[in-house]
Amino acid sequence: MNKSGPPIPIGRLLRSATVGFTFGCSVPEPEVPLFGDFVKAPAQGGQSEVIGLIDNILIEDDPFVRQLIAAPDLPEAYIQDQRQNRQVPIEVGVLTIGYYRDSTVFHGLPPQPPVTLDYIHRCTPAEIITFTGSHDYFNLIMNAPDTPVDELLIAALRRATRARPLEERGFFLLQAGKEIARILANDLSRLDALLRRIQVTA
Repeated sequence: MNKSGPPIPIGRLLRSATVGFTFGCSVPEPEVPLFGDFVKAPAQGGQSEVIGLIDNILIEDDPFVRQLIAAPDLPEAYIQDQRQNRQVPIEVGVLTIGYYRDSTVFHGLPPQPPVTLDYIHRCTPAEIITFTGSHDYFNLIMNAPDTPVDELLIAALRRATRARPLEERGFFLLQAGKEIARILANDLSRLDALLRRIQVTA
């Protein structure tokens, strides 16, 4: 997070749909982006902000990389140059879990997806706390197709927990566990596995 000025964008939108979007970025910083991060993108001409969770990070190769791999003794300078100046962007997939409009949180799919080339930002801790004050977004995660939903849910809870003051974390996880138990009441083995992992999230 940039403490001396406006937030620094972590990428630009490549493509989007109502249920999710993909943005591109250069070589990621050590902390950005990460699987399970909460991110936001403007929509409806800036009238709303779509909130999502990073659910996939794809680093494509390119012809030059294929040539470098075949080199027997590849100098470190070549590796760093390719990483810093690569022309093929890293693609980051995001699952949409809600949106803000007029300072109100909605846990559901937005009226419109973000628009190509718009900047993508990480959500601030305060935004994460506000958005995760209710667990209504759990269903969007747990019903997402082609997504490692259990892993994503645990990663999201880890981010949401760490955004909170220490004294609030236990209660937050307790409420999250109750909601997961309600959703998975008919899948006890999966429920047990998730609850065991939640216990060590904080």
